[in-house]
Amino acid sequence: MCGIVGIRSLSGQPVARDEIRAMCAALIHRGPDDEGCYVGQGVGLGMRRLSIIDLAGGHQPLCNEDGSVWVVFNGEIYNFRELRHELEGRGHRFTTETDTETIVHLYEEYGPHCVTRLRGMFAFALWDARRQQVVLARDRLGIKPLYYAEASGRLVFASELKAILQLPGIERRLNWYAVQHLFTWLTTPAADSILEGIRKLEPGHILIARYGGAPLLERYWDVRSEPDYGHSEGYFVERLRELLHEAVRLHLVSDVPLGAFLSGGIDSSSVVAMMARAGSRPVKTFSIGFADQDYSELHYARLIANAFGTDHHELVLEPDVIEDLDELTWFLDEPFGDSSAIPTYMVSKLAAQHVTVVLSGDGGDELFAGYDRYLVEERERRLRFIPDPLRGALRTMTTLLPPGLRGRNFLQHILLPYPERYLDAIALFGEAKQRALFRPDVLELVAGHDPWAATARRLSDGDGHWLSALQDLDLHTYLPLDILTKVDRMSMAHSIEARPPLLDHKLVEFAATIPPELKLHEGVTKGIFKRAVRGILPDQVIDRPKRGFAIPLGRWFKGQLHQFVRELLLSETSRNRGIFNPNHIEDLTRRRGRGRTTDLDLELWTLISFELWCRTFLDGSRRIGPVPRADVGMGANAGRALGSTGAVPAPLKASAGWSQ
Repeated sequence: MCGIVGIRSLSGQPVARDEIRAMCAALIHRGPDDEGCYVGQGVGLGMRRLSIIDLAGGHQPLCNEDGSVWVVFNGEIYNFRELRHELEGRGHRFTTETDTETIVHLYEEYGPHCVTRLRGMFAFALWDARRQQVVLARDRLGIKPLYYAEASGRLVFASELKAILQLPGIERRLNWYAVQHLFTWLTTPAADSILEGIRKLEPGHILIARYGGAPLLERYWDVRSEPDYGHSEGYFVERLRELLHEAVRLHLVSDVPLGAFLSGGIDSSSVVAMMARAGSRPVKTFSIGFADQDYSELHYARLIANAFGTDHHELVLEPDVIEDLDELTWFLDEPFGDSSAIPTYMVSKLAAQHVTVVLSGDGGDELFAGYDRYLVEERERRLRFIPDPLRGALRTMTTLLPPGLRGRNFLQHILLPYPERYLDAIALFGEAKQRALFRPDVLELVAGHDPWAATARRLSDGDGHWLSALQDLDLHTYLPLDILTKVDRMSMAHSIEARPPLLDHKLVEFAATIPPELKLHEGVTKGIFKRAVRGILPDQVIDRPKRGFAIPLGRWFKGQLHQFVRELLLSETSRNRGIFNPNHIEDLTRRRGRGRTTDLDLELWTLISFELWCRTFLDGSRRIGPVPRADVGMGANAGRALGSTGAVPAPLKASAGWSQ
């Protein structure tokens, strides 16, 4: 595991070693154990290493026998020993015991499509001196990140956005499509970052860049639901158990201490159970809870820890996490609307005191239909039989009802056609809310982008089962953009590697063949998965109500954090950006302070995340590390200027020519 960086000249100019080192310095948290750099003709590769496998011999960049192929690699290849045996049989000579070297020799045999042979999580950059090409690749599900940009005749790339920002010539202009996407779906888009011109390599893709030509993007893997009705439920149960055991066993390969995140839910509990079966020592488990028992799951985590004899560690989170928000913003890399980044950051900090690798239960909800929103859609789909004339009459009636009337918004929602109705339920700021949120000139910029359209098309494509369509959407959007982004950034912030065995691509492909009727049946989510682990996990965990990895934001906003939120979002620094309507922000904070509605919690958190990101990455001078917050606090420092000058950069002001 590490952070990787690189520069490929597309116009012949040399690459400076100091630039590679500057990029690497921004990623030291991803790899505190070692640094490596290779500079050739028109190319430079760099890495920061977190040593996991072959601690002594795994230094990168790493090359083949004659030095014509070089690679920097972030991730783990779980079938590397099998591949190594095959490649040695073909005459390749290995000089290390690391999985990284497998990529070099596999590329010599199969070219860029060697990625199809890899089983694991990865993002890598490979330089082929003979063909004068750089190959970038990202794993199938998007577990490991990779950003890239074309600037000043060069292709630059890195594991995180902040490393690219260390280079001269990289403009810091907001990408208004990404801003729109953030305030609609809580995250930035799959292929774009929050900054104009800096992109993400999407999951399951490779990029090939040759001298003098435009980079070529290609998808090498995808998965769609293809239910297999030719087998019994018993077959799926048994095969699922086999693949779950195999995936966990593969993910245990490590030369350093290893443990697991344990929420007490069925997914993480199943992973811990399989780890306990496969190992001879007690599994180290790590859990986060809250003093507010409505949000805490420590009871279930302790139940699993006792059942499997784990070496259990836990932490109770308090509202004083405000002290960590600057660092959290720096490590998140982009604005991020999911507040569960906070407990993920803290549980990673806890785990880092004991282990270097942790397994997680991420992916189970997407694969086996575990989200409550699937149940809501199942209920609301019954309303599709309302005749169109009656639907139209009811829709007209809702326009005559006064705003704020109890039930008005719900009636408007259920009368929407699918898929707009489903998207309305999961969107953060809908069209009407965005009109109130953004200032008019900014609204014009974001209104030119429609984050609903592509999502709606994905739900409408094909004639398959509605549940499969929702799962497909989450597997391609919510999982990589939210869940996996959060876990990668928050674990790497503390220099630990997080591995999600449920996202082994063999298991993912099998899950796509399970009929949706076996996943969600008679109001029970994850039906097939629960059958598979029945008898392995305690019934109390299998049959417990689902609870997301949420935090008591609303109660914090009403209490200790109320003043902080106001001072941040209504500060002079924030107002001078000219992005949001301050009267609307004032109304949001006032309503939340009075405890009127919990719907505001994620809206306020996303605004907080965006503002802190702007201060860290736009307002401060270029630096390595988070920008200290100076004009937000609980006391006398409120309103003080930020950073070295306190000035707001011109590109942030509408009058200064925003990039569209």
